[in-house]
Amino acid sequence: MRHRLRPIVLLIVPLVLVAPPEAPGQSIERVRVADDARSFVLDPSGKSFRPVGFNYDHDGPGRLIEDYWHDEWPMVEADFREMKDLGANVVRVHLQFGRFMNGPDAPNEAQLDRLGDLLDLAERVGLYLDLTGLGCYHKQDVPDWYDTLSEADRWAAQAAFWKAVAGRCAGRSVVFCYDLMNEPVVPGRQRDPGDWLGPGFGDKHFVQFITLDPTDRPRPEVARSWIQTLIEAIRTVDADTMITVGLVPWSLDRPGLSSGFVPEVIVEDLDFIAVHLYPESGKVDEAIETLRGFQVGKPIVIEETFPLKAGPEDFERFLHEAEPIASGFIGFYWGTPLDDLRPPETIGEALLLSWLDLFQEHLAPLAEDSEATP
Repeated sequence: MRHRLRPIVLLIVPLVLVAPPEAPGQSIERVRVADDARSFVLDPSGKSFRPVGFNYDHDGPGRLIEDYWHDEWPMVEADFREMKDLGANVVRVHLQFGRFMNGPDAPNEAQLDRLGDLLDLAERVGLYLDLTGLGCYHKQDVPDWYDTLSEADRWAAQAAFWKAVAGRCAGRSVVFCYDLMNEPVVPGRQRDPGDWLGPGFGDKHFVQFITLDPTDRPRPEVARSWIQTLIEAIRTVDADTMITVGLVPWSLDRPGLSSGFVPEVIVEDLDFIAVHLYPESGKVDEAIETLRGFQVGKPIVIEETFPLKAGPEDFERFLHEAEPIASGFIGFYWGTPLDDLRPPETIGEALLLSWLDLFQEHLAPLAEDSEATP
């Protein structure tokens, strides 16, 4: 209930105290990989930039942004201002395929228009966007026709998605990057027809397969071919925005479980490496060793992290030891302002409060000299 009442309060203050924002289109500087191939800078100033921020992947009840951004836009605005106030300079937004495509080659123009509004909002507030696409998180939102496509036709539909999204974003330096897909996997064996999604985590499916049958193809080569297909589509409309893909930690070429997205194989096609890493209590050294495995000659952004499996001390140690390795950190924000969590009333609120305090103390300072100020 606190969350639903919050936007009414927060929106009054900017109307009284804040000067009218700069008109959209007067862009903030674009972010690019620095010449050292280990970090990021703003272009054209050359000022150092370290992406630090939040996954804005769902609200408190678990709704995805497309579930409420048409009818509850003031809440989105309030959440972006809150993330900025917490010290973020980047927000990762997840876009579902089924909401943006009416058919294999038919984009949903209303959703693209709302995405345009999000670009304007981010630019006004001073937050870069990590746009992650092709989501199938809510199975009920996946079109039946999409799951019946062949591998080639599915890749073509995914390319059409990215061409539409990148076409709407082209020329907007507020977009930090395009993340082709959240945690894609090339399976090690043939899967059943239409079985494109990994196991659910609650009511969401975060892992997705890019083929149902690798046949005799090397799995890393399938991954690279898929990446190249989507990059080619994006580059027909946007030659500048950085491109990456969100990798599970078991993407490394090591014995045991592997996603097929081996960093050494795919790195040439990507602007930087994005890895999702959740350290465990008592296993911080293992998490750091995994992070080092993604050092393949390009900047590393820890695109997802959270004290899900680690206590405050271990998680703080992880952040400290990861800082010299990673060029950026992106945690989570689910729409409950910091002040509304004090004092916490549940274990979940206590966890969120601990995380946001840790973010402000240890991560926000990394972004202080690299804000997206128009």
